[in-house]
Amino acid sequence: MKILIVDDEASFGKLVAAHLTDAGHSTTAVTSGNAAIRALSESSFDVVVTDLRMMPIDGMEVLVRVKELNPNTEVVMMTAYGTVEKAVEAMRRGAADFLTKPFPLDELLLRLERIEEKRALRQENQALKQELATSDRFQEMVGTSPALDRVRELVAKVASSDASVLVLGESGVGKELVARLIHRSSPRAARPFVVVHAAALPETLLESELFGYEKGAFTGAASRKPGRLESAAGGTVFLDEIGDITPAIQVKLLRFMQEKTLVRLGGSETIGVDCRIIAATNRDLQDEVRKNRFREDLYYRLAVFPIQVPALRERKSDLEPLARHILQRLGYAPEPAPEVLRCLKDYEWPGNIRELENVLERAMILAAGEEVQVQHIQLPEVVLVQPPSGVRKGAQKSLLDVEKEMLESALRRAGGNKSKAAKILGITRRMLYTKL
Repeated sequence: MKILIVDDEASFGKLVAAHLTDAGHSTTAVTSGNAAIRALSESSFDVVVTDLRMMPIDGMEVLVRVKELNPNTEVVMMTAYGTVEKAVEAMRRGAADFLTKPFPLDELLLRLERIEEKRALRQENQALKQELATSDRFQEMVGTSPALDRVRELVAKVASSDASVLVLGESGVGKELVARLIHRSSPRAARPFVVVHAAALPETLLESELFGYEKGAFTGAASRKPGRLESAAGGTVFLDEIGDITPAIQVKLLRFMQEKTLVRLGGSETIGVDCRIIAATNRDLQDEVRKNRFREDLYYRLAVFPIQVPALRERKSDLEPLARHILQRLGYAPEPAPEVLRCLKDYEWPGNIRELENVLERAMILAAGEEVQVQHIQLPEVVLVQPPSGVRKGAQKSLLDVEKEMLESALRRAGGNKSKAAKILGITRRMLYTKL
């Protein structure tokens, strides 16, 4: 762990630092509260071990500033003037532990080992919560087609390594699911799985999200914030839509993949981060390289192990079990009617599994608690709509016309607010922007 030792007795601070360094920790020793606050502003630490009785800034003030700068940094208080009241006050303000001088240095090591165990457990719990929060949507791959079996084989082969993986396939085929399965099957499974949707963020925001920033790095940066890469330490980062990142971000990402280090925006400290990179794209990255829109060296770093995810039309035998699985997840108990399944199989599904999910969810809404029938399956070819007054019944409109009317109506109802319009339509904001 990276540890800051704060004690106005310089000789004692050096002694503690030497002992902790011998035990394998990275240590920095300072001799005042002011120096501690400067060090905390310039760098990040896992633990601060501070004396309580110092002038003019004492250990309590150091504790408060630590928690303001980085709530995840743990603090161990030490003092020759220890009382129960002092210990209770330190714990109330967020200290992890309290030691009364003199104490055996091995006792401090023992306390630090406990803190390290708690930190690791907390990170594992956070990773587990994240997985549970998305487990309803990202289950095992459903289907037994040869094309899907091939993907399973590749996932099984690459999961145990640390190789970078590039997941290729059309929009909606389940590239994030493949990335999650690789992570869950890997030795990193207990650590975080962090998703970054590259195309959803402008360059400056994507840079700060990936690499983090220091306080004052830009307007609104009121405190230090670690980036997604740091948050995934020991785990996996999934970079979705990697083909959309700008040349400037490509350079920074390449440097990170080569060196496994980064510098936060507005900072100077080089931070080592161990995380696996899995990227995904629906673009032809080799063609992007030929057209000088994507760096060749970054492409080869990302595509150490490419996996092509088949389109749904290439695995039609999986459509029935997929439809059953999606309907069950949505809370639909009955077996889908044979004519409904036949209707689904006759369609080519350009939007793949994501489109299938949307069609089935819409069908359930239209069925209003009754059995889903063929008339509830609205596929983007010809959609029957209620004709306006004066037009004969049975009039037909193309999907584009119907969708355009629905979009315009939703935007009017939402007063032009796209997020509200997306909620009215029951689609994501990204899908709304795509359709617009």
